[in-house]
Amino acid sequence: MKPASAVLAVLLGMATLPALAAEFRAVAEPSIFYDAPAVRGKKLFVAPKGMPVEVVISIENWVKVRDRGGDLMWIERKSLTDKRTVVVSAPVAQVRDKPDDGARVLLDAAQDVSLDLVEAPSSGWAKVHHRDGVVGYVRASQVWGL
Repeated sequence: MKPASAVLAVLLGMATLPALAAEFRAVAEPSIFYDAPAVRGKKLFVAPKGMPVEVVISIENWVKVRDRGGDLMWIERKSLTDKRTVVVSAPVAQVRDKPDDGARVLLDAAQDVSLDLVEAPSSGWAKVHHRDGVVGYVRASQVWGL
């Protein structure tokens, strides 16, 4: 097999693999992000409680994560929780009383507002909870962390 044919065969084979689902977590309490998996690493910033992050890799007591902006950094595993949150990525996301564009708007959530994830997305909508007590549905395309 010629090298170009071999590369093409590998690429076509990869196209048939199932897509891997992203793993998301949230920061449990205000915690420091580092540039390396060690407390001796450079401290980048303090992440707020509830900040959603995408897990990239786990090594012992450290987790490399990606934030909404695509930046990669390290955080201690103990600083993450399984509780899920999302952050509004659209200029404004409308939280509605039903998963329907015509449903009553309960809240206009501004960009970067954090919402607790109540139910995973279904039919393009995620059930969320705002810290003020509002529970409703937001378009999955308007938030990051799913």
